[in-house]
Amino acid sequence: MKKTALFDTHVALGAKIVPFAGFEMPVQYEGVNAEHEAVRQGVGVFDVSHMGEFFLRGEKALDLIQKVTTNDASKIDIGKAQYTCMPNGKGGIVDDLIVYRLAEQEYFLVVNASNIEKDWNWIKEHNVFGVEMTNASDEYSLLAVQGPKTIEATQSLTNVDLSAIKPFSFVEGTFAGCENVIISATGYTGSGGFELYCKNESVKKIWDALFEAGKAQNIQPIGLAARDTLRLEMGFCLYGNDIDDTTSPIEAGLGWVTKFTKDFVDADLLQKQKEEGVSRKLVAFELIDRGIPRHDYEIVNENGSVIGKVTSGTMSPSLKKGIGLGYVSSDKAALDSEIFISIRDKGVKAKVVKLPFYKA
Repeated sequence: MKKTALFDTHVALGAKIVPFAGFEMPVQYEGVNAEHEAVRQGVGVFDVSHMGEFFLRGEKALDLIQKVTTNDASKIDIGKAQYTCMPNGKGGIVDDLIVYRLAEQEYFLVVNASNIEKDWNWIKEHNVFGVEMTNASDEYSLLAVQGPKTIEATQSLTNVDLSAIKPFSFVEGTFAGCENVIISATGYTGSGGFELYCKNESVKKIWDALFEAGKAQNIQPIGLAARDTLRLEMGFCLYGNDIDDTTSPIEAGLGWVTKFTKDFVDADLLQKQKEEGVSRKLVAFELIDRGIPRHDYEIVNENGSVIGKVTSGTMSPSLKKGIGLGYVSSDKAALDSEIFISIRDKGVKAKVVKLPFYKA
């Protein structure tokens, strides 16, 4: 098992450590609900250094990215980032990722930890463009500083004006005395904040500086369990749960990042799906009756016939009710459709709702 550069720090803080995507990761510190609340109301710091980082450089770097991703990467200006996904040639998804444009001919791709090797091989396989590829995953650490009090807690650590960085924009600057830190206005929580990409040797200094600077805002360390409840309240997809090698971007509601103005892997197949419709769709649902939906629970209709499956579910710490995502047959995907979640052989009533679940 791999460890992040901050492993000893997490252990010293009393974190519960679990295996995740080949890493020993902190799943919680004080507790999921307290950590969740800290991010919604204050500020929290996640060590998500298990994520993968690739650099693509060269005059054809954009051509390669356009070929393997669904979104239109030609729209990314220098200093901007874009959410996208990679289709797998069979209508499924290799991964979802964020593409950063560092310079005219240089891009930085951030991929899911569980997919680093698969993604690398997939992009390499399609690199007929002579693009220089670097897998820097083992050299980079990533801290997500999230919550409404992020700027208040951290502005003293950098001369970059954090309030001027708009969502899906980034600046490379000095942070806590460490140079060449990518300060990105992105995150997986829906509560605002930044993601800080730095070399492994800088991350402990930055972590310590964050907790010193954010004392007045009661800055907290946050584990992967709260990361999951936070992202689910926003309806953000998690690879391996809500999207995978068998789900299409159209089924998964990722049509908004699928642009048919260019040629890419599976473009024809996905265009056909968009025009003709799909037999199942990813929906968001709230439980009307008491219960907690969990991954892989069956979704049934009023007669008890199976119409789908829960892909992610939890008791929402903010809303105090069961929420989830799942695939259902398309005729049950309309807003306000009544569905039932099979919990211990009992159909618990739920309804299809509009995302996000949590509205700040």
